[in-house]
Amino acid sequence: MTKKFLKDHCKQNKLYLTPYLNDTLYLHYNGFSTIENLEEYTGLKCLWLESNGIQRIENLDAQTDLRCLFLQQNLIYKLENLESLKKLCTLNVSNNYIHTVEHISCLPVLSTLQIAHNKLQTVGDIKLLSQCLAVSVLDMSHNLLSDPQILSVLEAMPELKVLNLMGNEVVKKIPNYRKTTIVSLKQLTYLDDRPVFPKDRACAEAWAVGGLEGERKEREQWQEVETEDLTSMFSSQQVFKPKIEVISGGTDEDEPTRNQGEGVHSFGPEKDSVLS
Repeated sequence: MTKKFLKDHCKQNKLYLTPYLNDTLYLHYNGFSTIENLEEYTGLKCLWLESNGIQRIENLDAQTDLRCLFLQQNLIYKLENLESLKKLCTLNVSNNYIHTVEHISCLPVLSTLQIAHNKLQTVGDIKLLSQCLAVSVLDMSHNLLSDPQILSVLEAMPELKVLNLMGNEVVKKIPNYRKTTIVSLKQLTYLDDRPVFPKDRACAEAWAVGGLEGERKEREQWQEVETEDLTSMFSSQQVFKPKIEVISGGTDEDEPTRNQGEGVHSFGPEKDSVLS
């Protein structure tokens, strides 16, 4: 990742030749092993570095305006050197070799963390997520998590709305996984590959209080409400349905003649023009 390469890259991709004017760099699929020579690119807001051979997160001190950092599919073993990225909103480090979530509490506005397909395994590996108070989207799918106690860490994330844990052993170890997780995470609107609708939450909470019977009663109540809504909607459609007026047949006097309506000349004999 030399300065010459970066300048040539900007030229070939019709970006600004003045480094600090660029707000996005697409440096993915280039085989880089090191992040370097970005000091002059101080205006970057989005940096694509996926699918290289990068081994460390480093040399990003000048990118203080960076909002999105894409480092998926590299050879990164550790989260580090992120302290200068105070405005970072999205961090993607999926498909790496990260064993521990660390050094990200320094990212005060981080809202999306994608760390799927890594080596996270224990509660201790993810405990510092509880310090990520702004994270609302968290993808930890396809790691090695197996301890149901990870829910205690996730419960401490007040803004968490979207969570993906698919591909982890813990999904099988948490009894009634989906309902338990929905009850535990009060702000959740999407879990794994499905949304969490208000009905889902109400039924899960009824189950937590009254077991299967409580859940059954809650579902029946929702069914009644949904039926009433459908009936009301159907009735409204009937009220506003346009009335079709039936037009009855009229006399010849009610209809314009063909000659008058269409302006067609009559070629028949007229009384005053008959030749004797």
